[in-house]
Amino acid sequence: MMVGHALLAFGLAALVAQRFWSTERALAFGVIAGVFATVPDVDMTYAVIGLAQAGFGGVWEMTAAFWGSSHLVHRAVTHSLVVAAIAGPAFVLATRNWWQKSLSAGLLSALVWVAFVTSGLLGAGVMLVFVVVGTVAALVADSRTDLGPGALLLAVVFGLASHPFGDVFTGAPPQFFYPLDVTLLHSRITLLPDPTLNLLAIFGLELVLAWFAVSVYFHLRVGDVRKQLREHVHPRAALGAGYALAALVIPAPTLSVSYQFVFSVLAVGAVGVGPQLHPERPFPPVRFRPVRTPAAWLCTGMAAVTLGVIAYAGMYLFA
Repeated sequence: MMVGHALLAFGLAALVAQRFWSTERALAFGVIAGVFATVPDVDMTYAVIGLAQAGFGGVWEMTAAFWGSSHLVHRAVTHSLVVAAIAGPAFVLATRNWWQKSLSAGLLSALVWVAFVTSGLLGAGVMLVFVVVGTVAALVADSRTDLGPGALLLAVVFGLASHPFGDVFTGAPPQFFYPLDVTLLHSRITLLPDPTLNLLAIFGLELVLAWFAVSVYFHLRVGDVRKQLREHVHPRAALGAGYALAALVIPAPTLSVSYQFVFSVLAVGAVGVGPQLHPERPFPPVRFRPVRTPAAWLCTGMAAVTLGVIAYAGMYLFA
């Protein structure tokens, strides 16, 4: 749920921030929170080793090798509330004066050392990538926004700390209190007993978060969310309903084997960037914005994927 982490963090952070700041500052705050909500997933870089070892075979074999390798370190050293509480302030200190930078370097070096002691060279390598990416992200955020150190700290810590909670539905649960030997969850949370419906429910949750983030953006930018969604979702998104036929072709997906479903249903979103059906007067008499702007592509594609998932679920249940 890497995308879901970012979208939820962005939406919640921006929505709260707009009560205190201008629209631009609220959006900047939300974007920074969203960026740092993805930073813990840099531990997936290790999975490239598994991909290299697998070589260039079939698409699904390469995908299986990628995920299999990622499980060795994923959701461990970087998915910790303890690490977030230390790394967050350290990242912000890296944007200040020289002695604060020195303190930041000490804290981040300590994290790498602890990861080495508790998780070996592999854990230390993953932590090193984490601290480098986080530091660079903080420096960029500080240089590109007018948020003060306090606001930047809130955005960074919120993003980092919110990330592990989104991983409780898929795969192995995160190590919330790493490096402490405390286990919060022993297994992932299952939404539905049927493995395919459970996957569809989790995917649907991702879509809800995506629509939430888009709605927050329109709310802050314009105010009239419903009008903006009507204008940015082209009727061609209805083509996504045709994905229901995929239920008759591809094997029923589960969390263990979801690649074919996820990649194919996301491809349905391409209807938003395909050739213009009616470039000048789309579906009169109702006036829609042509699918030419990034916002229209995004919303139309998301609508197509949403309809595709709903149609697939209906076909799975009743076919």
